[in-house]
Amino acid sequence: MRGANGWLTRLFDIGLWLVVCAPPVSAALGLDGRDAVVAAVGVPLLGGAVAFSRRWPLAALAVPVALSLMTDPEMLTPAYWAALAVFGYLAGSRTVAVRPALWFFGAVAVAGLVLCAIVASDLWDWPTMLLTLLIGVVLPWLLGRYRRQYADLMATGWRLAERMEHEQQAVADRTRIRERARIAGDMHDSLGHDLTLIAVQAGALEVDPTLDARQQAAVGELREAAGAATERLREIIGVLRADDEVPPRAPSEESADTVVERARASGVEVTLERSGATDDLPPMVALAVHRVVQESLTNAAKHAPGAAVRVRVARDGDTLRLTVVNGPAPAGRLPGVASGGSGLVGLDERVRLAGGTLRAGPTDDGGFDVTAELPAAGAAPRAVEPPRPTASARELDLARRQIRRRLIQAVLAPPAVLAGILFLMIPLSLISSVFSVLDREVYDGLTAGEPRDEVESRLPRFTRDGAPDGAPATPRGQDCAYYSTRFMSGDGYRLCFADGRLVSKSVVGEDD
Repeated sequence: MRGANGWLTRLFDIGLWLVVCAPPVSAALGLDGRDAVVAAVGVPLLGGAVAFSRRWPLAALAVPVALSLMTDPEMLTPAYWAALAVFGYLAGSRTVAVRPALWFFGAVAVAGLVLCAIVASDLWDWPTMLLTLLIGVVLPWLLGRYRRQYADLMATGWRLAERMEHEQQAVADRTRIRERARIAGDMHDSLGHDLTLIAVQAGALEVDPTLDARQQAAVGELREAAGAATERLREIIGVLRADDEVPPRAPSEESADTVVERARASGVEVTLERSGATDDLPPMVALAVHRVVQESLTNAAKHAPGAAVRVRVARDGDTLRLTVVNGPAPAGRLPGVASGGSGLVGLDERVRLAGGTLRAGPTDDGGFDVTAELPAAGAAPRAVEPPRPTASARELDLARRQIRRRLIQAVLAPPAVLAGILFLMIPLSLISSVFSVLDREVYDGLTAGEPRDEVESRLPRFTRDGAPDGAPATPRGQDCAYYSTRFMSGDGYRLCFADGRLVSKSVVGEDD
């Protein structure tokens, strides 16, 4: 399999090399001189860039960028546009860190400024170069980076989300099992108490003198069977309980009033309100009420110490509504106290098995509200509700939104940079207007036939931004440069060269 992947990688790289080399080869066939040499040299250099683009993607991107700058400081080189876009995209998709790429783009921008100022002697070429860099290199890099982030999200995000969901589901399942074991313990308390009473009564009958020997033997067997059943029940419940769970020492038949009184005695400010008859509740419902009140008071004392707690038990027909509300903690939560959420999961399981529903959540004033609705006459266990969106699912949704936001940023970034370039052209226009003014005396001293080097030594460092309005077309075979007659003037001086010498000079433009 590894060998097959290696061959596929080589074939992909060869195809990539052919794609990026096709434009310069085509251009070299129609060029001569230096341009043809640069285009021809670019073919093996691009091949080398493809070879090490997987290990050093930014270094590979530097090859077409350098070739493009060598050909034209403005990077207006159609022969390398495909290479710029391809290697820019690969650099974005194969580079993890952003800072090296930003340093690289900054270095290219500075190099372009130097080339435009020294080689081209025209600062107006630099905004064009920046725009070409932005569209031809930076935009593909952003698209490649988005693809990498999206691929990472698909590769690791789903795996992490699935693992977290399994872990959370396992925690919830363990909590439900513990709660069911707790319910079994409660049943043991009640049933064990009844079996004990049966054994005691059977023991009394066993020594009753009014019974004959056969009847006393039968009663003795009944006493022994009740005792054995009690012991087996205790062993089974002991297996179901968790290792750290203390088995009950006595039957747990206390009411909500007893729980409230015990909490009040321990210092909790709690009030109990009752409405309707609650003395004839089925055992499962009564145990659920006891458990909800007990757990809610424990949580209030743990997470909101000093807060007032109100317990309300109201029966309306066949529905029993239990509400436990605590206010915010006067001094805040105790340090180091954390909530794993398993208590509420256990309460929900307890209430569900009694046929009811449970709602729990914070109140507007910073407190907490636990409300249980139970069938007063008892009912079959309520069906388990489908799982709610987990924290991992919410985090995954957040990551998706971040990816979409980054894509929008990638789309909007080029227009924003373009607007910045246009704004930058204002000071460049002023600089060009100031340093492209040709003194009238220098202009008058120029004569046709002078070598171009001697003429340019007396000219301003920069030319003006294009030909003035109304200037005639450039004669065929000549290279014309334009200079301002004065600051921000509409007309200008035109100097045309051919074969390395000045062939003509004229004043062109609005005042011509």
